[in-house]
Amino acid sequence: MSSQQKAKIGLVFSHRPSNEPTWPYEGYNYEARINAITNLLREALPNIEFIPKIVHNRNEAESVLEVLKNEGVDGFVAYVVGIWTGVPLIIAKSGVPTIIVDDLYAGSGEFLGSLAEAKKQGLKVIGIASSDFKDVIKAINLFNVIRAMKETRIVDIVDSVEGGVTPLKTHQEKIKEVFGTEVITIDSRTLRNYYDKVDENDAVKWAEKWINEALKVVEPSRDEIIKSAKMYLALKSILTDNNAQAITVDCLGLFYGGKLPAYPCLSHFQMNNEGLTGVCEADLDSTLTQLLVRYLNGTPGYVSDPVIDTASNQIIYAHCVATNRVFGLDGLPNPYIIRSHSEDRKGASIQSIMPLGKVVTTIKVNTLEKAMAIHQGKAVANVEEEKACRTKLAVETDAKRVLENWNKKFNFGWHRVSFYGDLREEVIELSELLGLEVFEEDRR
Repeated sequence: MSSQQKAKIGLVFSHRPSNEPTWPYEGYNYEARINAITNLLREALPNIEFIPKIVHNRNEAESVLEVLKNEGVDGFVAYVVGIWTGVPLIIAKSGVPTIIVDDLYAGSGEFLGSLAEAKKQGLKVIGIASSDFKDVIKAINLFNVIRAMKETRIVDIVDSVEGGVTPLKTHQEKIKEVFGTEVITIDSRTLRNYYDKVDENDAVKWAEKWINEALKVVEPSRDEIIKSAKMYLALKSILTDNNAQAITVDCLGLFYGGKLPAYPCLSHFQMNNEGLTGVCEADLDSTLTQLLVRYLNGTPGYVSDPVIDTASNQIIYAHCVATNRVFGLDGLPNPYIIRSHSEDRKGASIQSIMPLGKVVTTIKVNTLEKAMAIHQGKAVANVEEEKACRTKLAVETDAKRVLENWNKKFNFGWHRVSFYGDLREEVIELSELLGLEVFEEDRR
């Protein structure tokens, strides 16, 4: 995002008057401790605007809350530097995402009680109790993701807005409510107009780049890849003209209906490689899932149709769109092959040969039910199989448990989104701040 605003955080310190005998101890210099913490946070997180406040009781907390909410804060940090004020729970009940922090040996009793009660009430809250200040910084940095989601626009290219289980307008409204993200709908005719205006010479340059960097090209002709390049340039122009950061296309429905001149697979491949977000099948929840992690650590996701194999204790994530920069813009690229789209053997798509031996975290948002699915495993193979989609990444995990828990409580659909790295803890904390119920598919 070109001009993301700083996340604005209400930093609320709570303690009793220093002349009272309580933790940390009577006569404690709260002012010095609070100044030290505030300075450390500002130094470590210059991209966050902190608004510090000190409160001693519930009444003061209510007054400060009113002021800070009028400031439009993205979240609160309730820093417990002394106990028995009643403040942390008041802050958590604000409805604004809240991190309660225990300043160890100073706030522990009230921290534990307040966090437990806030969790029971299902509030948007997480707790940090750690002697490593980096854990506090890491948690507060999640507010940057929340801020970024509020400033994000997604382009959804689809002709039918009333089909499916949920009308698109209802889904859009829920996305705005949960994430603050705006979804813009554009039809295939508009896309075609953009496509027809693309300079053929520009498209040829992109096609040649993809061909030259691929291990090989199997089915598609050079002309077919040029059409894919024109699609990429058209979609990129749509993003720019709508000041959007992500795009998703009803590729199967529109292509099968003769409304797309080319599949957008190579376009999504390129966008995900360059720090944008391109997602297939007009899947808004997978788009949101990719965006959350992109803003969290800069890595792209791999949307897939999982195949569970209990005999090998693997899940094989299969799709015709895949990045070849799984570690982000600064990471090493992995090899790829240009193939046809699998189901109909037409167009051009990507078979990405992904890195092995790494932890893979797979997640999926369900906006309508306000839930997040998550499971993990280790990448062990790139499967060569003509059936199903082109890229097939096999991940070793507790396949039977995931099978037993598949959409058990919430309907996350078939798609899941996989990311390289151990993201479980951060994704769970982010989900809790957003008010999403987490379902750990490999642990239930």
